[in-house]
This record gives sequence, structure tokens and C-alpha cells, in this order.
Amino acid sequence: MLKGVYLTLMVGVGVPVPVPQVVLDALTDVTISSGSGVNNGFQLTFALSNRSPLQTLFLLSGGSPIPLLRVILVATLNGTPDVLIDGVVTHHQISPGRDAQHSILTVTGEDLTKVMSYSLFSNPPGTPFPAMPAEARVALILAKYAALGIIPLVIPSILIDVPIPVDRIPRQQGTDLEYIRQLASEVGYVFYLDPGPAPGTSVAYWGPEIKIGVPQPALNSNMDGFTNVESLDFTFDGSAKKLPILMIQNKETKVPIPIPIPDITPLNPPLGAVAPIPQSFEFISETAKLSFVQAAAIGLAKAAQSADAVLGTGSLDVLRYGRVLKPRKLVGVRGVGTAFDGLYYVKNVTHRIQRGEFKQNFTLSRNGLVSTLPKVPA
Repeated sequence: MLKGVYLTLMVGVGVPVPVPQVVLDALTDVTISSGSGVNNGFQLTFALSNRSPLQTLFLLSGGSPIPLLRVILVATLNGTPDVLIDGVVTHHQISPGRDAQHSILTVTGEDLTKVMSYSLFSNPPGTPFPAMPAEARVALILAKYAALGIIPLVIPSILIDVPIPVDRIPRQQGTDLEYIRQLASEVGYVFYLDPGPAPGTSVAYWGPEIKIGVPQPALNSNMDGFTNVESLDFTFDGSAKKLPILMIQNKETKVPIPIPIPDITPLNPPLGAVAPIPQSFEFISETAKLSFVQAAAIGLAKAAQSADAVLGTGSLDVLRYGRVLKPRKLVGVRGVGTAFDGLYYVKNVTHRIQRGEFKQNFTLSRNGLVSTLPKVPA
């Protein structure tokens, strides 16, 4: 579709296979959204004639009891493949044109977490998990999705809570996806699917939201020939930061004890040297009957969520940037001034592919002004 960028589209019921060239030629627009706090999804737009076989290609699962029409999109940039999305179709729409040559087929879908929300694939309500901590329950649930290429990456919680069968037996409530996310929220964790690294595989991550690691190449603004972004804007909202206060109940006296929770942890280091002062308090009362370790895990997660006072939004051309910007990773920023230069966490990325262009819109976040590093990797 674009010099230096090659798009591979794979479609199939259960097992996707590369589509023929006629299908790829009819593809006019691709939009993919992914990131923290959003459901990863995609939308494909095809231009076709009213008699084209493409009108039935994406309708194969219409009368099937198993709605599992799978779609994989891979972008190969300079010989390096990147799996942009691995998901299932949830909606199709055909808009007939005024003549026989201008019909539009729009296909919408979500990543494979959608399969985990189907009652057909989920464990029956009330399924028991005797003597199993939360991470063991998550690993057991994810194991049955290995046929879809889902590889579990489960990080044990710092809270070792093994329920004693004579005391209580945990039972699943809701679908697999709802229960896994519930277990994650109880210990301050996140759960998401990261497509790749190979087509047909996805990594199911259940663990703390990590804001450390090797940063991606820097986003350069106002640097003449080194500029690799089309737009980049920042906002600073110091009033958004809140100080979470846990309410722990003393078992003997039943007196609530307030405990303030900082937003700095080994997995959430300060990316900005000048952090805003909390303007308000957030009392977390649902932790009153939990142990201190349980309550602290939830409090640290809530503190990290409200700590991002600096937000950045922008767009870039993938060819000029030289690679695909990925969400949930760090990236450097240069050329926007002392207050906003430095490392950022990539919260969300939206891919937009059309014939002749591949662009990305992104959202960055940081917990303070002024970089903590003297320079960022180029």
C-alpha cells in the first residue's frame, strides 16, 4: 500500500489465513486503537461492487453459533513485522452505492478479549477454585485459550492470599474476562492482550502497570530536519492530582485508621522532576476490612492513576518516524522546551492506514514537569 510499508491481512473462522490480493486491493481504510484503559479495536473499510464476493467473506459467521471470525493485521516496516491487531469481527455494515461500483463494506471488531466475554467460552457461573491464589486462577482460566495463540504472562501479586478450603472457596462470578479483571482490580493490577510478537499469537498480561524499560526512539518537535512528528501539544493540570487515603479498620477496636499512599513505586518511577502538590484527598473506604497489604496494593494503583498531571497529544507519520510507536511503553520527547522534554508513558495509540499513508495519533502522560534525565535516547 505504501513504499516501505507492507500490510498483511489475515482472515478466517478460528484460524486466519492471508486474504487474496483482490481483497487487499479493495481495502481503503484501516483504523486500529489500542492502549491503557481502552478496549483494543479495529475498523476496516472496503470499496467493492455490489456483486463482489467480498460481500460474503466477512459474513461467514452470521449464521454460525460460534461468532469467531478472526482478523489479524500485520504491518511490515523496513523488513520488521509488527502485529497491529489480532481480534474478532463484532459488526459488519454494507452501504450500497448509487451504482454497481460504489458499495462500501465496513467491518468492526475487538481484540481477543472479546472471546473471553462470550458465555459460550467462559466457565459456568460459580465455578470453584479451591486453595488457589488469584494468579493461579488467572493462569488456569487463560490456559484454555491457548488454541487461539494466547500466551499467559501472569505476575504473582505481592499479596500471597491462599484461601483455606475449610474457610472459603473462591467462585467465579461473571464471564472469564469480567472475573480476570475483577481479580486484577483487587490487587491493583491490569489485564490486557498485547498482539504478537508473531502473527496468530498474543500475550495475555496480568500484572502491575509497568512504566519502566527501554524507551522507544524520541519524538522530535521543532528540530528542523530532525523533526519526526506532525503535531505535539502538552497540557499541565496540577489540580488533577489526588492523595489516596486508605481506611484500615482495627480488628480489635473497630476504629478506622487513615493511611496516606504515595504515588511513587519501583514500577512507577517519577518521570518528571517537579511533581505537583496534591490538591485534594481521595478516601478509599472499601479497603476497611482488607489486610494492610491488600489495601496498599489497591491504594498504590489508584495513586498512580491520578498522578499524571502532564498529558501530551500528537500525531506522526510512521515512515518519517522510522518505526511503529507502541502503547504502554516509554518514549522520549525532544524540542518542546525544558518543562516538557524527557521521558513519557505512551497511554494510547490510534493507527490510521490509507492508501499512500500510515499515520498514528497518540497520547502521552507523565507525573511532573522537567525531565529527570539529562538527555533521552534519540
